Amino acid sequence: MTRSSLEAAVVMSHELFMRTSDRVESVLAEHGLTHATAQALWAIDPAEAPPSMKELAGRLHCNAPNLSFVMNQLGGRGLVERSADPADRRSRVVTLTADGRRVRSAVIEATLALSPLARLDADDLLTLVGLLGKVLEPAPRPA
Repeated sequence: MTRSSLEAAVVMSHELFMRTSDRVESVLAEHGLTHATAQALWAIDPAEAPPSMKELAGRLHCNAPNLSFVMNQLGGRGLVERSADPADRRSRVVTLTADGRRVRSAVIEATLALSPLARLDADDLLTLVGLLGKVLEPAPRPA
């Protein structure tokens, strides 16, 4: 790949992110969310075991103080609850409340509908998911 192709891919990736962010702004405002709080809600899958704060910080690529700030905002709105991890009482886990599940679902549904990616057909989406999966695989560690 030439530098110009790589640069074009990075620029387009950023543009896709920015367009999606702009399009969902009113949906987030309707639910009283910021991009950070919406991203945190999305990262808590109600079909999975509640993540620990440490695991959630890893998913969101943020540090503990930032995550605590976001969780305080979501907790204050009644969208999440933090509790002791039954497997390790020193650790805290995060669960969505019923309202949190409802808001999460609404934000995801709106984001998917408003994303420029929604214009792609099923085959193109499968190709894109495959390519993005390759890009996001952890890089091999040097020997």
